[in-house]
Amino acid sequence: MSGEKILVIDDSPEILTLFTEYLRAEGYEVDTSADGSTGIEMIEKKAYDLILTDMKMPSIDGMKVLEFTLNHSPDSICIILTGYGTVKNAVEAIKAGAFDYLTKPVKMDEILVTLKRALEYRSLKLENLNLRNQLKKKYRFENIIGDHERMQKVFEIVEKVADTDSTILILGDSGTGKELIAKAIHYNSYRRDRPFVPVNCAAIPSELLESELFGHEKGAFTNAIRTRIGRFELANGGTVFLDEIGDMNPLLQSKLLRVLQERQFERVGAVKTIKTDIRIIAATHQDLKVAVAQKKFREDLYYRLNVIPMRIPPLRERKSDIPLLAHHFLEHFNRSKKKKIRGISDEGMEALVRYDWPGNVRELENTIERVVILVDHDIIAAQDLPDKFHLLPEPEPAQVLEIPEEGISLDSAVNEFERNLILQALIKTGWVKNKAARLLNLNRTTLIEKIKRQNLTRPDN
Repeated sequence: MSGEKILVIDDSPEILTLFTEYLRAEGYEVDTSADGSTGIEMIEKKAYDLILTDMKMPSIDGMKVLEFTLNHSPDSICIILTGYGTVKNAVEAIKAGAFDYLTKPVKMDEILVTLKRALEYRSLKLENLNLRNQLKKKYRFENIIGDHERMQKVFEIVEKVADTDSTILILGDSGTGKELIAKAIHYNSYRRDRPFVPVNCAAIPSELLESELFGHEKGAFTNAIRTRIGRFELANGGTVFLDEIGDMNPLLQSKLLRVLQERQFERVGAVKTIKTDIRIIAATHQDLKVAVAQKKFREDLYYRLNVIPMRIPPLRERKSDIPLLAHHFLEHFNRSKKKKIRGISDEGMEALVRYDWPGNVRELENTIERVVILVDHDIIAAQDLPDKFHLLPEPEPAQVLEIPEEGISLDSAVNEFERNLILQALIKTGWVKNKAARLLNLNRTTLIEKIKRQNLTRPDN
């Protein structure tokens, strides 16, 4: 059941009865009013998700209801119901802020499609409002987990480009956090108060993606019974995030190129050109240079997108971040699952660090969520982890040093012994120097000096 609250305002008792019975059967909560004056009073007293008002009514007409709604209940979506003789007025209502209009005689199947589309739009609008209110803090640069130097370089680029209009191309394996970086760019830009609209180009069939992006006019193709607003219109003033851009077909690539070049487009089946003010951030796990060479991706579009490229390293190449991320997810799922797990054992953390993480940060997050749900004790042990973590090769045992007959250089042996101990501590802690220093009972600065002297580098660099 849907449960959204809908107010229907019409001076026709038959219309009110028809809408009430039909929409309640669909799971909506429906109130009715036989005139605009009473309808306005109801809007003043109760928050409605959607208001469907007749255009032509005695005393207070639909335009006045719309004006009052926009001023006193801006989160409500307003749809105008009109006869053929007042379609011109309905178009004016859309320009004034109505979502859409419907003509009498009503066709309930058509009305239901329009209502669902309007409520989806409202949901997207409120989602972006909530993001603006809540995610500004969440997507501050310092709140994105990553201590590895390669992630720090990514953050530096994000900070420099966020408040520009430059097109960004984010590269990286699936699950590395490309959308998280895109949101950080948007919510730290001057567009932060406008929509962030994500589109997964790989998840939407190619024959539907064009309509999804550009919208379509009524009758543009089979089953196009109503005009639809596309993502580029919904995002006006904000940011469109085109995830998995490498999966977009060549025809759409050429149309996207025009949006990038001219900031304008047409809905499917339309002749009217629509101008749009959007920033485009694209992302892909594919090597677009290879796709260009294979003629699967337009070279001119690639260079338009690749104004500022940034590559998010896979988790296997920044293993020092694994303990940080694991503890972050542990705290998160403790709160959301109402658990009180205090931490992860050293053996458990060592298993997490040794694992190759083909699913990257997303796989790590899912793993911690699973373990938090299943364990019934307060420390996550190695045996609590899924079976794939127990199939990893164990680290080789330390070798006992024996003095050969010809003797040995004590300085060289001590130096090698120190090197091995430091390396073990770094591997055990995922190259988190503070923790490695504590394991070795050293100051962090002392450990860093020894690392430099030993010329130790992370194997993932």
